[in-house]
Amino acid sequence: MPMTPTEPRRRIPRDTDNDYSPEAAARRRDFVREQTGVELHHMGQFSQATDQLPGNIEHFTGVAQVPVGLAGPLRMIGEHAQGDFYVPMATTEGTLVASYNRGMRLLAECGGVRATVVDEAMQRSPVFTFPDALAARQFGRWVVDNMDGIRAAAEATTRSGRLRDIMQFAIGPLRYLRFNFTTGDAAGQNMVSKATLAACEWIRDQHPDHPAFVLSGNIDTDKKHSQINTLLTRGKRVVAECTLKAEAVERIMGTTTAELFRVRQISQAGAFIAGSANNGAHAANGLTALFIATGQDVANVSESHAATTYCQLLDNGDYYWSVTLTSLIVATHGGGTGLATQREGLEMLGCHGRDKSHKFAEICGGVVLAGDISLSCAVIAGDWVTSHDRYGRNR
Repeated sequence: MPMTPTEPRRRIPRDTDNDYSPEAAARRRDFVREQTGVELHHMGQFSQATDQLPGNIEHFTGVAQVPVGLAGPLRMIGEHAQGDFYVPMATTEGTLVASYNRGMRLLAECGGVRATVVDEAMQRSPVFTFPDALAARQFGRWVVDNMDGIRAAAEATTRSGRLRDIMQFAIGPLRYLRFNFTTGDAAGQNMVSKATLAACEWIRDQHPDHPAFVLSGNIDTDKKHSQINTLLTRGKRVVAECTLKAEAVERIMGTTTAELFRVRQISQAGAFIAGSANNGAHAANGLTALFIATGQDVANVSESHAATTYCQLLDNGDYYWSVTLTSLIVATHGGGTGLATQREGLEMLGCHGRDKSHKFAEICGGVVLAGDISLSCAVIAGDWVTSHDRYGRNR
């Protein structure tokens, strides 16, 4: 029931002693029923231990149940991900799991996915302000000369974060500092915020002018796509590649490698015209489904879906296909990865816990490659619309 402007604000119930208890959640569901008339029967059914939720959510009321399908095996021959993996994908889009499963079949018959993490960094981008551009430029030199002190201040706040370098950008009297950290097996946004704040406070205290700063000047582009992250990497930069056999493409996908290459040229031009962040098919589909199933911060798909596809039609008729994910932000430790169902999703892949983030990143690359291959072939072979008619409509 909507409020009128003159009514007092109806506050959501809270328990100051234990706001994560099943009883506190039940009171909020009762509140919803009183205010809206809706009974949250399904949201109130869950197996998650509520005492594990602090740090993941506020005003806990229930759960959103998303169907999980299984695709695979995804055959990986990466640096860290090696062997066959069965991939949990949480989605409500019919045909998605079937399509990724078909791509994985083709990849397995063609030898699997080669994958590697080629770069990694997580950023925060503070801005220091000065009276004029000259003072800002001189400050930039001071930062370079005092890198040891800045690094020590930043790294004192974290066990696993390491300050790799600081990039600088000049705009008028402003100096943007793009701090690049490695963050171990965590996604690391909160980690680098805390570390960068400590570094900026050290800079302000130590610099003779004690300059003012803003902790983020928005060139870290947190949870927003940007060209700077496509070029310079945010999270992990992952390359997944394969060589598709001409015979297998015809038998399984109903098209030819020559036709794949011809249509690739068309789609490259289309992506260029559109200014697309991804010249492939649909990386966001597979990443979102995998992120939900494994406890990733799903908003990071806004950055993680950016990708560049590069292909070659080989002299023998086979087809080289690679996808480079430029800004893949994933974690195997911390955040939502320790919650009950999400942990199970990571454990299925052997990717829960420390020293597993590169393995998981390679699997993400393999999943995107499988999905892009399957959808691209379906569009050419005429299966795209008919498969959605068959699997993707609730009648």
